[in-house]
Amino acid sequence: MKQSSILTAFALTPGVAVKAADLKFEEKVAAAFEKVNVTLEINGKKRKLSVEPRTTLLDLLREQMHLTGTKKGCDYGQCGACTVHVDGQRVLSCLTLAPMVDGKEVTTIEGLADGDKLHPMQEAFIKHDGFQCGYCTPGQIMSAVACIREGHADSDDEIREYMSGNICRCGAYPNIVNAIKEVKNGGQRV
Repeated sequence: MKQSSILTAFALTPGVAVKAADLKFEEKVAAAFEKVNVTLEINGKKRKLSVEPRTTLLDLLREQMHLTGTKKGCDYGQCGACTVHVDGQRVLSCLTLAPMVDGKEVTTIEGLADGDKLHPMQEAFIKHDGFQCGYCTPGQIMSAVACIREGHADSDDEIREYMSGNICRCGAYPNIVNAIKEVKNGGQRV
């Protein structure tokens, strides 16, 4: 009975509707109407964008802005590879919807350096070999900068606790702690 109903409905459907369904016309129309406008300052540049409401900040940065330094690790907020700064605070961009940061300032790993001059934390990570494969490094550096800015770098234990949301599969943790301590003790502006 179910099969005959479906066949009858298909036979009575005008050809134009069948063709539109094949072209996914409904999805394209819905996508056009379901977008929202957001204005962001990304790495010092003001951007006006139109995004779907369910677009994450991570996907916006990587897929629309082509800022691929921010990594997609777990996509569940558990690894820290996607860490960026929003208005100076670290956030997990995979858990942040792009419309939620409308009107805010976003800084990615690409925005830390000043031209060819590396940020002090980037220099310290290189000096102390704070990375091995490098996949987690952008998120680690963004969290490390926030660690100092937010006053959580007064001891090794405090640094480890604050950085515990950033996973390094290669195990470069002691080197990461040393890099953070050097920048904090060196008095560089982060």
